Amino acid sequence: MFSDFCELLPYVNPGSVPPASNSRLSPLPPEPADFYNDRGATIDIPLDSSRDIKKKEKELQAKEAELNKREKELKRREEAASRAGIVIEEKNWPPFFPIIHHDIANEIPIHLQRLQYFAFASLLGLFLCLFWNIISVTAAWIKGEGVKIWFLAIIYFISGVPGAYVLWYRPLYRAMRTESALKFGWFFLFYMLHIVFVIFAAVAPPIFFKGKSLTGILPAIDVIGDHVIIGIFYFIGFGFFCIEALLSIWVIQQVYMYFRGSGKAAEMKREAARGAMRAAM
Repeated sequence: MFSDFCELLPYVNPGSVPPASNSRLSPLPPEPADFYNDRGATIDIPLDSSRDIKKKEKELQAKEAELNKREKELKRREEAASRAGIVIEEKNWPPFFPIIHHDIANEIPIHLQRLQYFAFASLLGLFLCLFWNIISVTAAWIKGEGVKIWFLAIIYFISGVPGAYVLWYRPLYRAMRTESALKFGWFFLFYMLHIVFVIFAAVAPPIFFKGKSLTGILPAIDVIGDHVIIGIFYFIGFGFFCIEALLSIWVIQQVYMYFRGSGKAAEMKREAARGAMRAAM
């Protein structure tokens, strides 16, 4: 059967088959640059030249030299101020709205910190007394006591609190910090005036000041007969002034005991004598 099948196949002469070609397929032509880009736009990324880089380096070096110069100048001024005894005070109290410099824990000697805190409580007590005085006098003004007493109460407040800080609290703070005898003398002078004012306000006689502009005992007795609530306000103010007076007397006693015990009294006399001699010469 196989022989019969072979007979049916056509005869092919091996010599008649052409040899296979050795040629390769030619590569496809390169695609254009914008084949995948419909717009055909190119993106140029600018690069700084070496000249621009050097120029920027010189500018940065110049700025750095200027900052170093300013830093050295500031340091030199701080050192000069420190040698001259000038202390740069940064405002840090109260924390929510700093208006004064106050740092007892870090600037006052530890054995004097308790006394300084009491003196500060005296300053805050004066603030409370005069602020409550405004409230009480405002209530009295509304009830027909006249606007003059209200204006006087405002004047007491806006002059009394800053005046107390400048005239006696800050000198005491600096005296405690620097151990200066003359600053202690300044404190004693104006703190005595502070005590006199507080005692006078606790009584509030109708002399020098308009009587009902201060919440003393006499205005309180006078007001309570007509207006009970306002009279209670005035009695509370009288109590505040009494507490302030007692605290202030205790503070000046303690400061004076330290002043005498530490030898500052003799030092102040010597400094006063030297000052008088320089003035005479």
